[in-house]
Amino acid sequence: MTEKSRLGHFYLFPLTIWSILFFVSPLIIIILYSFLTKDIYGGVIYTFSLKAYQSLIQLTYLKVFWFTLKISVISTAIIMFFAIPVSYYIARSPLKNVLLFLVLIPFWTNFLIRIYAWIAIMGNNGFLNQLLLSLHVLKTNIQFLYNPIAVIVVLVYTYLPFAILPLYAAIDKFDFTLLEASSDLGASRLQGILKVLLPNIRTGLMAAFLFAFIPIFGAYAVPQLVGGQESFMLGNMIARELTITRNWPLASAIATIITLVTCLGILLYIRSVRRSDEKDGK
Repeated sequence: MTEKSRLGHFYLFPLTIWSILFFVSPLIIIILYSFLTKDIYGGVIYTFSLKAYQSLIQLTYLKVFWFTLKISVISTAIIMFFAIPVSYYIARSPLKNVLLFLVLIPFWTNFLIRIYAWIAIMGNNGFLNQLLLSLHVLKTNIQFLYNPIAVIVVLVYTYLPFAILPLYAAIDKFDFTLLEASSDLGASRLQGILKVLLPNIRTGLMAAFLFAFIPIFGAYAVPQLVGGQESFMLGNMIARELTITRNWPLASAIATIITLVTCLGILLYIRSVRRSDEKDGK
């Protein structure tokens, strides 16, 4: 082993310790807790049990899982619908640095403050209701909040930048002369985008999808604050099991399911990147 290799391992040692202490170890604890027995006063009894996973087969939990999956897919699809043209426009614009700066500005504001801003906008006496009433579009206030649509709107707003950034990085590297060549061969602008641009940025598309879908799938604050009882998602289920029913194994089992979905998405992304590299001859 060369001196540089030894130094490389030495530099990686603090990062390895950090990852084990604050990522791997908590994950292992969560998985282990999911296979233990619930203590009547909270916590766990160190007896192996599959009861937590058996409970997830109940109709109530399956409905929450299905609702979470549906909201996540719909929100991510809307995000991708907006993120692709926005990223394309930024990549082609001479003011790309300014536009990227504008995309990043929301990250300067606290996450909860942004959610409460939407509550102020969509509340019964909020800006949107007052505007529609002043324009005589409405005669009485409309309940915009505390329903699945409100959850989707706020989730799309919150995680749209997470999709724009990887898509911009992929589109910015794209050779736009290929679009010109497809146009010379008779392809329309839409055909060029669908058959030339999108296939060549598929790793960016996959990354954008995962960066939006994964945090939405485990969302807690947005459905809790703007969704109400109609929009109970897996993140809210975990919080309820930890704080109200105090069923730690069941909460751990739900968290493990979310982790498995996340890992599956990451593995699919890695596979997509490898296929792209093989196609490019790397």
